[in-house]
Amino acid sequence: MVTAPTLADRLRSCERSALHLEMRDGYMRSDPRFIAWQGGVREDSAQADPQQRPWLALIAETAGRGVQVRRARVVSEPVSEYIRFEHHLTGPNVVAGEDVRWLPRRHASELALPGNDFWLFDGELVVFLHFDGEGELAPDDEEVSTTPTAVKLCASAFETVWERAVPHADYLLD
Repeated sequence: MVTAPTLADRLRSCERSALHLEMRDGYMRSDPRFIAWQGGVREDSAQADPQQRPWLALIAETAGRGVQVRRARVVSEPVSEYIRFEHHLTGPNVVAGEDVRWLPRRHASELALPGNDFWLFDGELVVFLHFDGEGELAPDDEEVSTTPTAVKLCASAFETVWERAVPHADYLLD
């Protein structure tokens, strides 16, 4: 039985770019970190520790190889509590080498965007992410495509969002 590559596998094999577009106002609200954050935990040193947040180590490793890692988030305003949580956690991602921008949804109305969040690796492979209505990963959580139509749509959508979006350091929450 062959298992599908994980996100970490894909990032480790990436050579030039890894682009991630997020368009939901909430994800996996069952995440213990989100639940703790809702309870008032704000200064958790583990949030910036690559040993405690393996994502940070993976991003540092990927960016350290010269891969451009960019994430754009399309968000409703005023932002949801979950987006506040994501914003709170994003600083260490940026320090690790992930470039992150935020686009208020009202500035995305005229954009042609795919129906799902996605990762685009090296401008060749798209991984669409599927979530249920509550923001949890759906049982069929990934759909992989290398079709020129999907790649072109996702590349164009990402770059258009990126051009309009606000860098993380400049995106202030009220």
